[in-house]
Amino acid sequence: MKILIENELYSIELLQGVFDDPKFYKQNGLDGIITSVGYYHSFEKNSLVFMLPKVFMKDSDKTVFGCTKEELVDLIINESIKHKTQYNWVRQLSVHFYNSLLEFKKRRKDTSIIHTTETFELNTNIGNKEYSFLDLLLSFVNFYKKNKQQILFKHIEFVSNQAKKPKWEKTIRKSSPIFLNSKNPIYTEIRNKKKIINTEEELLTYFFSILNRLNKDHHLHLKIDKSFQLIEGMRFDRLCLNGSSKLRKIKHRYFNDTLKKMYLLCDMYFTQFDTSSIKRKREDFLAISNYNLVFEDMVDKLFSNKMTNLEVDGITIEKLKNNDDGKIIDHIYDYKSLIDTSDIFYIGDSKYYKSDTTAGKVSKYKQFTYAKNVIQFNIDLLNKNNQNQTSSLRYRDLVTEGYNISPNFFIYGYIDDVLNYDVHSIDKKGDPKVSFHFKDRLFDRDTLFVHQYKINFLFVLKAYSHFNETEIESFRKEVKETFRDNFVKFFNDSHACGFELYEAKFNREDYPKFVETHFKKLNGKCFCTVDNRLILAKHNSDKSIDALLDNFRLLKELD
Repeated sequence: MKILIENELYSIELLQGVFDDPKFYKQNGLDGIITSVGYYHSFEKNSLVFMLPKVFMKDSDKTVFGCTKEELVDLIINESIKHKTQYNWVRQLSVHFYNSLLEFKKRRKDTSIIHTTETFELNTNIGNKEYSFLDLLLSFVNFYKKNKQQILFKHIEFVSNQAKKPKWEKTIRKSSPIFLNSKNPIYTEIRNKKKIINTEEELLTYFFSILNRLNKDHHLHLKIDKSFQLIEGMRFDRLCLNGSSKLRKIKHRYFNDTLKKMYLLCDMYFTQFDTSSIKRKREDFLAISNYNLVFEDMVDKLFSNKMTNLEVDGITIEKLKNNDDGKIIDHIYDYKSLIDTSDIFYIGDSKYYKSDTTAGKVSKYKQFTYAKNVIQFNIDLLNKNNQNQTSSLRYRDLVTEGYNISPNFFIYGYIDDVLNYDVHSIDKKGDPKVSFHFKDRLFDRDTLFVHQYKINFLFVLKAYSHFNETEIESFRKEVKETFRDNFVKFFNDSHACGFELYEAKFNREDYPKFVETHFKKLNGKCFCTVDNRLILAKHNSDKSIDALLDNFRLLKELD
């Protein structure tokens, strides 16, 4: 098995040695850069390759596994590391990574264009009802691990039965004894008076011969009991050519479920070499050239819930999120507002970078555009007199003409521990980003804040194909509370957010008159909550509303 990493340079000699054609890399002189992420197997070259996402690069030289990309290529072949932690992750990562690609293939099978400038290309020659070489390899390994004790017991039982009622004259004449520090001979092959035919032995020989070949070719480090008879070397190569016909002759012998499964696995393996097949596959692969779409879908499955069906001019939130001609929003979900009991949309963007990279200015401006699209959608609903249909979602206050705070977030994939698949390890990454037209207007539609988080990529990888609805819902509940709590703490800290929040001391009946009288000073600086509290946000540098503060008391904190 070879392990390569997306967007990294490797020698052309290496790449040509494992790939049958160059569709998975781009040549640059004597080197080639990996352009795809996924799985590849060549029957002709007997090569199995994983092209891992660039998030597995810790920096420009080192991988997250503590070795360089060059050392990673053949890491699994090095026998000296098979008992070290560097080796332990290989099989687990292979399974989760491959399953994630299959899950994406299943979820996006009808999608052709994701973005106008980005053609979606899930490159595969594996049909919906077909299996890949990796499927077969993993099936052999899993079957052996689950059933090896039962198989070994039956094998030993048969060998033991051969020693009952021995025919010593024939045993002495036909077998060679062993002498171990004694004068008494030991016979390992006992001749019986009654010959017992083991109908299972031939199938066991085929199965363990195949497993032995897979074990050696792909360095699986499986321990196969020496009591099993194995076919190896040139004899095994010849067996592969006529293995299917040999299996058909013994098919009628097996009724036990375990043996029937073993027979099926052997048949699937030998079919690859069946020359009677009209067209035999030279390779199988499952790869994608823009893995950022896979990462977005993995995160989106965990974060986003089904959106409302409300629409304006044929546009729904779901269509706004996934346009036919371009991807607008990565992740969106409705949850508790930051300042009252109404709901608000939380808008997120996945950032598919190397583990130590953060978003630049372009990504920040894109995110603010996404948020403004959602705000405008809700304002259009309000203007069409549909506001009572979205009573739980409240973006604009009619009394103050202020806009509710729209929480935004970036989510980055990263890897700190190559063995950690079970803890999401969500944590803050970098400082919040802010965009505004008027810096002293918190409740203005152009004032937007983005918090940045990192999430354990390996957790996302496993959860994408393994989590059920209950586990996903549990994750969503925890993360939604965490994201809201962090936003609330941010706005409770006047030094961090730049604002101090106040609450009106006078009666709610007087709100409209007060706001109308001082509208020019209060525009974008106040908001009337769903529970009829008038909130004033004073920027730390704003002196223009100091004279109005006698009508307000300092809000201790949001909750």
